[in-house]
Amino acid sequence: MRRLTKATAIAGVAVLVLAGAGCGKNSDSEGAKSAGSDKDCVAKTDTKVGMAFDVGGRGDQSFNDSAAKGLDKAECELGFEVQTAEAQDGEAESAREGRLQQLVDAGYNPVIAVGFAYSASLSKVAKANPKVNFAIVDDAAPGDNIANLLFAEEEGSFLVGAAAALKSESGNIGFVGGVETPLIKKFEAGYTAGAKTVKKDIKVQVRYLSQPPDFSGFGDPAKGKTTAEGMFDAGADVVYHAAGGSGGGVFEAAAAADKKAIGVDSDQALTADAAVKDVILTSMLKNIDVAVFTYLEAVKSGDIPTGPTTYDLKVDGVGYSTTGGQVDDIKDKLDDYKKQIIDGTITVPSK
Repeated sequence: MRRLTKATAIAGVAVLVLAGAGCGKNSDSEGAKSAGSDKDCVAKTDTKVGMAFDVGGRGDQSFNDSAAKGLDKAECELGFEVQTAEAQDGEAESAREGRLQQLVDAGYNPVIAVGFAYSASLSKVAKANPKVNFAIVDDAAPGDNIANLLFAEEEGSFLVGAAAALKSESGNIGFVGGVETPLIKKFEAGYTAGAKTVKKDIKVQVRYLSQPPDFSGFGDPAKGKTTAEGMFDAGADVVYHAAGGSGGGVFEAAAAADKKAIGVDSDQALTADAAVKDVILTSMLKNIDVAVFTYLEAVKSGDIPTGPTTYDLKVDGVGYSTTGGQVDDIKDKLDDYKKQIIDGTITVPSK
């Protein structure tokens, strides 16, 4: 799948997507909300931006939607033409490589890969296309034409772990990871550290939904639900998920058990189904939209970055949400922990 004809590439992208972002479009998912009506957007430029989503795609109300939000904003405010492509459960690396190459062959530059699952495929495609600019979220794959958009997930997770411990009445909380990888282990490490800083003897149940190379754990709400149900049955009263689209099942389990859950990446109290919004205590905010838009602003200026940029608490790259008011009574404590992390008093583990 190294090279495709131009016509085949364009057709392939059309088949893969037909879900390109649009300034004037509206949707219930955070990532697809418009940055403004068409009349509010700037004139179109010649720059064409491609984005390849991870499993779950646009509409996952979490990771992919946060990236899509940044792309939508760039389409409207910077005038870029955009196109998106979505991953499929259980696909081979060759499929990811082909998706990126199709975008390149269709004239998209830069191309943004959403998620570490694209690491190997993006490295290959970037090396084969040295005149094209690439960015990847959550991976440090090196390359002269690759920008790495990284986050201090452990810092944001520390804060929601502290929130879970402060709110837990049973002294028993849970963590559901989508796929057991070093990246998701950062979420677990920060969450556990935050909880145990508040309550040293708190019990933290940990489960992962799949093991690499199986990435279905990011798009399996049914498995998320049964896993969280097991945690609630075992005494947990707050469960944090870092599982992408599978998190919807965690919220359903919390609602059925009359317990609480913590969202991830986006402010999920704003994006989740109405039936489960009230169970969301807070969300660990990972501002992928800010990272994507900042990168595309640099593309617009012509000063295109390469190499790693890490978005941490110091630059509000991560944080926690307050929607619903359920952490208002502990906000001062959480903000004090945030200050201690920023000034170095607290060092948050990433493993």
